[in-house]
Amino acid sequence: MDKLQIDAAKTALVVIDLQKGITAMPTEPHPAAAVIENAVKLAEAFRKKSAPVFLVHVTPSADGKDGLHPIADSSVQFKLPANADWAEIVPELGPKENDFVITKRQWGAFYGTELDLQLRRRGIDTIVLCGISTNIGVESTARFAYEYGYDQIFAEDASAARTKDEHEHTMKTIFPRIGRIRSTEEIIAAL
Repeated sequence: MDKLQIDAAKTALVVIDLQKGITAMPTEPHPAAAVIENAVKLAEAFRKKSAPVFLVHVTPSADGKDGLHPIADSSVQFKLPANADWAEIVPELGPKENDFVITKRQWGAFYGTELDLQLRRRGIDTIVLCGISTNIGVESTARFAYEYGYDQIFAEDASAARTKDEHEHTMKTIFPRIGRIRSTEEIIAAL
């Protein structure tokens, strides 16, 4: 494992789906509260270095017609949330002044959003990625980022999934092939 070095001028933090409705659900191997706490530490460190922080949240359009409905063996049907604040980013995280808020309508944060455009306009070539769910929103975003040529660092302890197995599969099988996995403290130290 190489020593992590981060150029804050070319690196952005991208936080996936740390919003009220999603963080209210149980997560493993890290509880949502711990994921939020570590994401806040990362965001504060990035803000101190004037490095961009992108807070991504997911919500359907008002009519719900942008939801995907593929024929699948294990279909995930996204229903309109009952709570009006379901898609609000957790207040501990922000958004703070100069943060970017990206609204997505599906798993990944690139497709159908301006995330790539905003990263490129700021000369960003590396992203630190974290959030919930490791194997869905975070992984989908990571796969796009890989195909777009971004270097990636995954904050293992600032991410979680519905089950420990789902989280570990992505962290042990997918992410080592497309980026580097580090702890929140290692990432902050490298900034």
